[in-house]
Order: sequence, then C-alpha cells, then structure tokens
Amino acid sequence: MAPLSIMTAGINILTKSFGLFSTASLARCTCAITAATPFSTTAGGPPKRPLTGYMRFVKEQRLQVIKQYPDVKAVEVIKKIAEQWRVLTPEQKRPFEQAALSERNQYKTIMERYQAQLTPAQSAAMVEEKRQKRAKRKAIRKKRELNTLGKPKRPRTGFNIFMSEHFEEARGVTMQAKMKSLLEDWKNLYITQKQVYLQLAEDDKVRYKNEMKTWEEHMVEIGRQDLIRRKERTTRRTLTTKAGKKTAKSKVTKSKTAAKKTPAKQNTTATKGIKKTVRTTKKA
Repeated sequence: MAPLSIMTAGINILTKSFGLFSTASLARCTCAITAATPFSTTAGGPPKRPLTGYMRFVKEQRLQVIKQYPDVKAVEVIKKIAEQWRVLTPEQKRPFEQAALSERNQYKTIMERYQAQLTPAQSAAMVEEKRQKRAKRKAIRKKRELNTLGKPKRPRTGFNIFMSEHFEEARGVTMQAKMKSLLEDWKNLYITQKQVYLQLAEDDKVRYKNEMKTWEEHMVEIGRQDLIRRKERTTRRTLTTKAGKKTAKSKVTKSKTAAKKTPAKQNTTATKGIKKTVRTTKKA
C-alpha cells in the first residue's frame, strides 16, 4: 500500500487538474485512507491519543496552504486552515469526525489493555504525568488569557536589560554560549557601570507597579477579581470588611443613642404632667 502522503498528493493533483472531486468528496477519500492507518505508539510507552476531526483536517490542508501562501508564517497558516474549517458544512466535516471517532474507540481498547499490564507504581507515575500535563496546559491557557487582557509585563532585572542591549555582539554561536559570555561580562563590570542598568531596573519596577495598579482596577470593573494578585485581593477584602464593621458599629451606636434619648423624653413629659397636676391641686 502506498504511503499516505503520496496517495493524498495524488488525489490533490487529480482535483486541481480535472476538477473531478468536490470538497466533500475529497474529504471522504482522504479520510478513508487516513482511517486505515493506525495511530502510532511510543516504544514501551502508552499509546498516543488519536487526532481530533479538526486536527486531521489541519494535517491534511497544511501543505496545500503553505504552497498557496509560501511567505506566510506558521501561525497565519493555522489561522487560514481554521477559517476553512469554520466554513465547512456538517456533511463536509463528518468524514473527519467519523474517522476520529473510530480511532478514539480503538485507542480506548488499546489503552485499557496497556493499563492492565502496569504495576501500581507505574500506574501512579502515569497519573502524576497526566496531572503535570494538565497543569502545564492550564498555565499556558492562563498566560494567553492574561496577554489578551493586556496584563503588564513584569519588570526586568539589571542583567536582563544588559543582556538585551549586548546580545547581538555577544561571544558564541549558540544561545547557551552567548548567555554564558554575557553572564561573565556582567560579573566583570565595575559597580559604576552596573549602576546604570540597576537604575533602569528600578525605573522599570515603578512602571510595572503603576501599570499593574491601573490594570487591576480595570479587572475589578469588568468582574475579574480572580486575576488580581493574592496580596492585593487580601488587602481589598480587609478594607471592605473593616468598612462594613465600621458601618455596622456606627448603626449600633446610633440605635443605642436613640434608645437612651427616648426614655429621657418620656420622663420629661411625665414630669411636666406631674407639675401641672400639683399646680391644679394647689389652686383648688
């Protein structure tokens, strides 16, 4: 059987040359071929997850989009493929999704067989690996969200500023070699030379502090208090609690004052009544 890439390329050539297939037909042909190819597994490791319907479409269309837009960056290529996927009809998407579902069922069977032969220690290690991967994905998603919301960049250190200014002329070919040479140069600088970069770092701290204050106020306005730094959130909560206690205390004080004043008025009225009665009695 010919390799998948060769057969897919053959179908694409026929489509471009003769127009024999519609988009849906091409999807069915390619998907049928891909479905016959089992997903790979790592040697001695757990089976790899099968691709989703969308990822199968991306894998198929990637080379075509690159040929069509050779000067476009990889990120833009993915965006163009995503746009193509969005305009596909459910019928055009179905072959990709059906092939993904078939492989998913196959994956479950192989995974159950694989887990059955693991020792308790291996199972625990596998669970821990999954937890770390989930945490990593969560951190990446959070970082993307913060970038989208315009969170200010953290302040740079003096060495970071020095490195950014002198990276191009640094000794070495690889990234590690350049970093090592820059670190040596930084250590060999006089205190007066370092002071320039340290002062720039202090200025950057002030910039970060002011920008973060404005950004966190905006997050409170749009209801995203969960993104505020924990220390700031605790401070805000403490201030709110103190304000609430102060208001409650003031209400209690007012009510006590009112309670004290009321009997005094009643006593005054009663005293006036007694004096009036005494005067009447004397006249009589």
